[in-house]
Amino acid sequence: MQNIQKPDVSSTADLQHEVAELMVECLNLEVTADQIAPDAPLYGDGLGLDSIDVLEVALVVSKRYGLQLRSDSAGNRHIFSSLRSLSDYIAAQRTR
Repeated sequence: MQNIQKPDVSSTADLQHEVAELMVECLNLEVTADQIAPDAPLYGDGLGLDSIDVLEVALVVSKRYGLQLRSDSAGNRHIFSSLRSLSDYIAAQRTR
């Protein structure tokens, strides 16, 4: 039986910060990675991303972490709902 461990808090926080930096860089956002709250919405009133922004983030995340994010996936609304949910998805699915 495999021993599956949940990521510790620091690695989760590190991944969230890393993903936030990727988003700031690829979208040329007017905020810093530290200003993106883990639970704030990425769409609309939160960070203000639109569907094109999310596609760009999905492409960068896919390349960086070796995972597939499909534009027609039913789970995308949840995956991209916040920095925390995107980071959790990456942590669970990443191959790099």
